Amino acid sequence: MRILITGGTGFIGRNLCKELLRVGHQLTVLSRKPETVPEKCGVEVSALGSLEEWTPELHFDAVINLAGEPIVGSRWSERRKRILWDSRITLTERLVDAIRKAKSKPRVLISGSAVGVYGNQGDTILDENSAPVPNGFGQKLCQAWEDVALQARECGVRVCLLRTGLVIGKNGGFLQKMLLPFKLGLGARLGNGKQWMSWVHIKDHIAMTQYLLGSHALDGPFNLTAPEPVTNEEFTQSLARILKRPALLSVPAWFLRLSAGEMAELMLGSQRALPKRFQNEHFKFSYKTLGSALWDALFASRDANIS
Repeated sequence: MRILITGGTGFIGRNLCKELLRVGHQLTVLSRKPETVPEKCGVEVSALGSLEEWTPELHFDAVINLAGEPIVGSRWSERRKRILWDSRITLTERLVDAIRKAKSKPRVLISGSAVGVYGNQGDTILDENSAPVPNGFGQKLCQAWEDVALQARECGVRVCLLRTGLVIGKNGGFLQKMLLPFKLGLGARLGNGKQWMSWVHIKDHIAMTQYLLGSHALDGPFNLTAPEPVTNEEFTQSLARILKRPALLSVPAWFLRLSAGEMAELMLGSQRALPKRFQNEHFKFSYKTLGSALWDALFASRDANIS
């Protein structure tokens, strides 16, 4: 298949490109720095510097939309919120417009989202039929991102929404930012630690995305999460245990709200999301438990599976 990927130079995108190339797909990556695409994604990968380069005559069989500025990092000032919005919603609007103008439409748009679309729902078990609860900027961002992507259905394009959990893998992702304090014995529970963390190993995330590429009857939202979510306290203890370090500290919720502002909702919000639709498809997860996923990300050979 001829596939256009946005966000292909990011952590998920680089690993996805590697696997899609391995199985024989032809890839084009949209990037603001197209000169970096061969090095990051593979020398066989073509690059577009802007969506204006997607002329109506240029055909793609599929589009995978992973673009988006990192949501964790700087405080959510009004300027930062606009950057996050434009990198997801505005870009997806332009992507759908390019699909409308294409003389030969792609068969499928696989578009990013996150389990944050459900909002903060405590201990409630969430599957793809669960109703989102509007309660913060992160939820609003995910909902708008999905709503825009679904407009491609008006062109007869199958649309799959990737409601992704926290992605665990080697050499990147949220785990990389946590390692130093945990290795120093400074790992800490966030708030009361009872909030649920839905996670997924990068290998399973990529396999699920590939499954959707080839399953022509599937569309709509999909939870890209492992079947066994954990609480923040469980995650903290698991990571500390595998690193053989103590994790006796906790960061009070009030301090997180004071220091991170509105962005604290990402750390204190709870989504107990299950991949029900993939389970109904009898999808075989390579990493069902957090311990196995963490061990692979931290200690398995870099040459094994996906690096």
